[in-house]
Amino acid sequence: MKLVSWNVNGIRAVVRKGDFQEFVQKHKPDVLCLQETKAERGQAQIDLPEYEEFWHSAEKKGYSGTAIFVKKGIEVVDEMHGLPEDLCKKYKLHQDEYGDPNKEGRVIALELEDFFVVTVYTPNAKDDLSRIPLRHKQWDPAFLEYMKRLEKEKPVVFCGDLNVAHQEQDLANPKPNMGKKGFTQEERQGIDHMISAGFVDSFRHFTPTGNGHYTWWSHFALSRERNVGWRIDYWFVSKKLLPHLKKAAILADVMGSDHCPVVIELK
Repeated sequence: MKLVSWNVNGIRAVVRKGDFQEFVQKHKPDVLCLQETKAERGQAQIDLPEYEEFWHSAEKKGYSGTAIFVKKGIEVVDEMHGLPEDLCKKYKLHQDEYGDPNKEGRVIALELEDFFVVTVYTPNAKDDLSRIPLRHKQWDPAFLEYMKRLEKEKPVVFCGDLNVAHQEQDLANPKPNMGKKGFTQEERQGIDHMISAGFVDSFRHFTPTGNGHYTWWSHFALSRERNVGWRIDYWFVSKKLLPHLKKAAILADVMGSDHCPVVIELK
């Protein structure tokens, strides 16, 4: 089974350019998880009759949003949107000054026959780091608690744009970015906690060391052409699934967004 995650930075634009259709036809994912769709179902002219579509759009038009496309024939037992309400209350997520992040279409969980697949578009810390408290004290712990809750029922794979580079090897210029958005101690600690909780960073499972492996590039100064990027898109898997994890890769040659897709294969 091939599972792909891609922050498309606006599904309508990537469909209009033809990059989305070309990607699906070439790679034929069994499960395709999207972040930052910036659209509601039906707003993009997507003609993929072989897939069942699951959408979770933000209440605010043209903002955030996630979707999962599943090849027909793969049984979807259940579909869940957002973080559970009890966790939102526990971590006071509704009190964020920017608005309730659980109304921004950031999480979809699907229960498949053998495991849960979850996609997440993690809130950005903001240039002035004003959303760091939300990330550190509220969103990251709430999301992780949700993953652990699901894992009590079945193994979990979760993916998405987590808006943080975990280690210095995960961005081209770690020193000048230390303490800045996407590379603060608080954000990086969120990944530490995921790993401590038993979830495995699939890419680093196969490629434990080495830089140059990036999933997002700024639009400035030919960053992508020069591969001056960040690895902020991930697939994490329950340890139970490691014997079935056959591959994890970054598809850096796929254009259409400022992010590229990341893929895992489960046997």
